[in-house]
Amino acid sequence: MAKDKNIGGPYGGQIHRYTSVQRSDIAQRRLAAQRLTGAPFADATEVVRAQGAVQAQDYGGAKWALALRCPDATDSVVEQAITDGRIVRTHVLRPTWHFVDPSDIRWLLRLTAQRVIARMAPYSRQLELDADTFRRSNAAVTRALRDGRQVTRKELGDVLKRERIRTETPRLAHLLMRAELDGIVCSGARQGKEFTYALLEECVAPARSLDGDEALLELTRRYFSTRGPATPRDFAWWSGLTTADAKRGVQMAGSELRHEEIDGTSYWSTESAVPAANPSPIAHLLPNYDEYFIGYRDRSAIGQRVKASKSANTSALTAHVLEVDGQIVGGWKRTVKRTAAVIDLYPIVRLSASERDAVLVAAARHGEFLGLPVEPRWAKTSRAARASK
Repeated sequence: MAKDKNIGGPYGGQIHRYTSVQRSDIAQRRLAAQRLTGAPFADATEVVRAQGAVQAQDYGGAKWALALRCPDATDSVVEQAITDGRIVRTHVLRPTWHFVDPSDIRWLLRLTAQRVIARMAPYSRQLELDADTFRRSNAAVTRALRDGRQVTRKELGDVLKRERIRTETPRLAHLLMRAELDGIVCSGARQGKEFTYALLEECVAPARSLDGDEALLELTRRYFSTRGPATPRDFAWWSGLTTADAKRGVQMAGSELRHEEIDGTSYWSTESAVPAANPSPIAHLLPNYDEYFIGYRDRSAIGQRVKASKSANTSALTAHVLEVDGQIVGGWKRTVKRTAAVIDLYPIVRLSASERDAVLVAAARHGEFLGLPVEPRWAKTSRAARASK
């Protein structure tokens, strides 16, 4: 990597301008920032706290995303942290579920909830959900959850029906999302496989209050320290904030962030996440919506190998992503049986013998997470992938 002279940047401080860096270097640094390589986080709660929020609409996949970033974490260990309320699941940032740290939930909602509500307004009008309906629904949900009660969605639907509030699909989901965005409810402990809701004020202890620019600055720090190098546009996409607010957050962070120009694009990061040299390939079976790719608007840095192959059969990609040394190389899916987990592997580019071995190591790690032996099955690599180099 060749570095030119330092020059003044538009946000103050200095830019480190790189002219021969490859986008694969950006991917390697993001792996380290997200603790997919290098020193891991201590546990699942630290992952959530450090990253600010972790997308979690696919509940099982989101638990696996946390486990990938801390040592020896299993599905049951992560589930217990959620049951105990050390990790909370709610709608925040964008119109989808995220895992957040309980101490962060209130200031995150104050910072982002109104923008999510605004984005949902057209759907609310279409579903005939007005301010009075939301008020009545919130009041009924609050009464149903008082005194520590944790209630399933279906049960809350029955409560709302008794209040003569229509709950046909998808109205109920929108009503409960609004209760989350209004800071009334968040996730409770699961009842079997059923999710429950609980009153936020009863199950989440008061924590430090961050408002306005202070909250924006904190979210900016969390984002770039765990996802850099990234751009303000990436940050805006992930946070649901405007690009102007994202740029303002970067400006407030000032010298806390390192500013680089790589191939003509400005990136920000922190100095902490420096990728270590790895003599052997490292592979990950990433779940759908993993922060390694969902955390960025521009995902070209992780698609360089597919792009280089040109003839790769991208139609073979599945929801879950197979990644080697920071690059997408295929997809995977699992089928959990009583005595084993079958993991089907779908490479879309040619893998070396050592890379295939690394993928099998990653598959075994997923088995440890599930507490089951794994049966990996390689799909036949497409003719195009076999021909690529």
